[in-house]
Amino acid sequence: MSQAANGTEAIWGRPTRLATVARNLVTRYLVIITDASIGLVVLPFNVHHLGPSAWGLWMLMTSLNTYFSVLDLGYGGSITRFVAHYRTKRDTASLNEILSTLFTLFAGLGVIAYLVFIAVSYHITSIFTLEPDQVQTGRTVLLITGVFVSLGFPFSVYGGLTAGFQRYDINNMVGIGTSITAAAINVLILLAGGSLVQLVAATTAVRVASFVLYRRNAYTVFPALSIRPSHFRLARLKEVTGFSIYVSMMDWSNKLNYSIDALVIGAYLSPAAVAIWTVPQRIAEFLQRLTNQLNGVLFPVVVESNAAERSQQLQVIFIQGTRLSLFSVVPLAAALFMLAGPLIETWVGPRFEASIPLVKILVTVIAIRVGAATGTTLLKGAGHHRLLAITNASTALTNLALSLLWIRRYGLVGQAFGTLIPVAAASVLVLWPAACRRVGVTVTHAFRAGVWPALWPISVMAATIIPLRRVLPPNFMSITLMCAAGGLVYAVTFFAFAVPRQERSFYTVKIRELLRRRGGVAAAA
Repeated sequence: MSQAANGTEAIWGRPTRLATVARNLVTRYLVIITDASIGLVVLPFNVHHLGPSAWGLWMLMTSLNTYFSVLDLGYGGSITRFVAHYRTKRDTASLNEILSTLFTLFAGLGVIAYLVFIAVSYHITSIFTLEPDQVQTGRTVLLITGVFVSLGFPFSVYGGLTAGFQRYDINNMVGIGTSITAAAINVLILLAGGSLVQLVAATTAVRVASFVLYRRNAYTVFPALSIRPSHFRLARLKEVTGFSIYVSMMDWSNKLNYSIDALVIGAYLSPAAVAIWTVPQRIAEFLQRLTNQLNGVLFPVVVESNAAERSQQLQVIFIQGTRLSLFSVVPLAAALFMLAGPLIETWVGPRFEASIPLVKILVTVIAIRVGAATGTTLLKGAGHHRLLAITNASTALTNLALSLLWIRRYGLVGQAFGTLIPVAAASVLVLWPAACRRVGVTVTHAFRAGVWPALWPISVMAATIIPLRRVLPPNFMSITLMCAAGGLVYAVTFFAFAVPRQERSFYTVKIRELLRRRGGVAAAA
């Protein structure tokens, strides 16, 4: 390799390869597994030591954090796109101007965010239904977590740079270390008899400290990085705004669709009801994180295929991506649906029995979302982001209206159905047909080729799990055994009978290629 090539790689990194994508996905799943394992142990531990009321108060206060992220006006979601664009052009000056402009903007937004935290904390009793002894604790927790959220605005530029250079893996490893450290401190403080405020202060300090490591990673992957206020350019802000405004609409819509529930419950019911809701919500969030990683990888492929006018490739991405997305989410969602009762009883105890129907409804929502995710990724990357943004906004407003109406009449179950119905209607009646039209296939063909092969094996899976559920005791070992047996039967049925032989051979060849590449890297090391 020439010195020029070596110098280019030192600044811009190596071209993206299959091994790079695999490394990013593997470390991403390590993050998910780590967080899920920690949550499995720490959640019931926290409920036991804090009590449902204090734990529900903590969840209620931290649920506000999600909404502050929309103050970035979609710029945060646009960083990776523009970093990848200027990295391809090898344009150091433009890249530093983009990042400096956004860092300056985000620093100001971080200050504004913390002022909002202060305002909310001093009007907390006007927003939530709290007991008198909860007011001061809730206010303090809100102000502490506000520090983390506010600093996250400017530091997100470093994370976006690393992602744009396809080095998710190093940030993922920082995330794993941060989660383990925070969990250990969490346990130690509660075992020592610490209060909720002390717990939140210590774990927040750990997460704030991780920002320093994310900054270091950014300079590692791009040594020519130079973020300075003098590099701020109004023209760069206009350039990014043309894309970010639609990303902002999607962000706001997603927050209303999937994160507003705790606020509505806190306003109309109580922190104890928030605790009941949070358990199935955590299960649903984990299910989505675990099963929707493919579509994050597909987005740049969709953008490239659209730019090159490769219509046939877009069609293949849509059909196979939908099928594989459903393959990843359907068996897990079905298992959670069938085993919701023993899972809740074993995990958090009979006090959370009201969570069982909520688990069934919310995992259905996630199955629909993930199943439709390839279609929405295609619309976003192939020039239909406006339709996607408008549809998401309409869905969110409908969700909010139904939730406010039904929570008074039907309680938490009404809240859950208020989310399910608009999400299902938008996905099935609007976004799915739009994606079919974009790639030039009929809805019937897309359903037959992309959806049905992943759905019908559920019947075989159910025939395995339901009899086992009747004879096995409700404990983690039995639940794990039933999930493993049902998942294995589903996977064998899917690959042996649902997938066409030609595509089965294609998947096999690609898996072998990836394994050979990883084996070669290991041997070289």
